Amino acid sequence: MTFRPVSRPLLHQYTVSEAGSRRWLYVLHGIYGTGRNWASFARRLVARRPEWGAVLVDLRLHGHSPRFAPPHTLAACVHDVLDLSESLERPVEAILGHSFGGKVALMVAAAAAPGQTWVIDATPSRRSPGGGAARLLDVIRRHPGPFAKRRDAVSVVEAEGFASPVAHWLATNLVLVDAGYRWRLDPDAAEELLADYFRRDLWDVIETPVPPSEIHVVRATQSDILSADDRARFRAATLNGRVHLHEVAGGHWLHVDNPDGLPDLVAEHL
Repeated sequence: MTFRPVSRPLLHQYTVSEAGSRRWLYVLHGIYGTGRNWASFARRLVARRPEWGAVLVDLRLHGHSPRFAPPHTLAACVHDVLDLSESLERPVEAILGHSFGGKVALMVAAAAAPGQTWVIDATPSRRSPGGGAARLLDVIRRHPGPFAKRRDAVSVVEAEGFASPVAHWLATNLVLVDAGYRWRLDPDAAEELLADYFRRDLWDVIETPVPPSEIHVVRATQSDILSADDRARFRAATLNGRVHLHEVAGGHWLHVDNPDGLPDLVAEHL
């Protein structure tokens, strides 16, 4: 057995598998998320398809992954994932990305042609910067902490007009230091990453998938992430025979809103 030394730091990851797992699905979370957000989904999926294991990745700037040098771009995220795969000696046979992670997954598909790519409630379109992700970044920048209690940070986010579930979810990005709780996220680096995400147009990956890849697009029925134009373009792309469009009941956080629907769907097609 030989190993190629990897000069770059490696992403942190969690593995969910059974004794018989020999194939690997890499799971990429959304912006400000972590791999552990997808642990319940992974356990349900592996229970249905025990020959598959799931590698739950903490993308750069997120979770317990080490600090990476700039530039902080989607291309850098792709290199991070492929370096991790090589280090683990677990090829990316399938990849699933939610929201921000969906665009990263599409770029992995273009670079490495996994057998399947799952894009969960994510648009390949270029968009103007803004929305909830940008507003949350502004909150983190203006309220860096430290906070005496985790609840204090939650209250700050709620006071900025965000719903309690969003505030509690963002608080998973807190880390305990000597002075109290601070945000793990570097707002300047995260802003660089978000800017690259918004300016990327990845429709070419959808409309001309690299053989033999198949792309499965999942739309959450109660989410407005995909515009009418996005949905029409996805439907047109299915005519190439390698793109599949699915609709699953639930909101943007589909793996939480419909905890069995998404693993059932993925397990059926893997």
